[in-house]
Amino acid sequence: MTENSQSASFPLAQAPTALVVDDDELTQELLREMLHDLGCEAVHTALDGRQALKMLSECRTLPSLLLCDIYMPEMDGFEFLERLTALGFAGGLVLMTGGDPAMLSVAKDIAASKRMNVVGTFLKPVSVQQLATVLAAIPAVTEAR
Repeated sequence: MTENSQSASFPLAQAPTALVVDDDELTQELLREMLHDLGCEAVHTALDGRQALKMLSECRTLPSLLLCDIYMPEMDGFEFLERLTALGFAGGLVLMTGGDPAMLSVAKDIAASKRMNVVGTFLKPVSVQQLATVLAAIPAVTEAR
């Protein structure tokens, strides 16, 4: 677990905040650095859906952007999406995979059917340009719960 994944409180901020849910720590670190460089005030990480749900249920303010790998151990992205809607997450959602693009399309359809705000679906590795486009599509300030 990385140092930022231990914090459970996302501050209310003018700059976007993000949560990266991915079982690959190198991917987490690369995304964190790129998001910080693009102006995200806080970027937190979780290694799987279970850890992410625990973090989200304990925080005062939900992140404005959530990036989620669809293939992870313990709880994959598909199950995570099912449970994420119960938390009332209304921020931007990015789905990503290093695997099958067809499964990425299925994950997008599932999220859309739950009225989630899918702002991107990307094959890994995700580029800085893709993240910049995503950040431009989300509101900067998140709602307190």
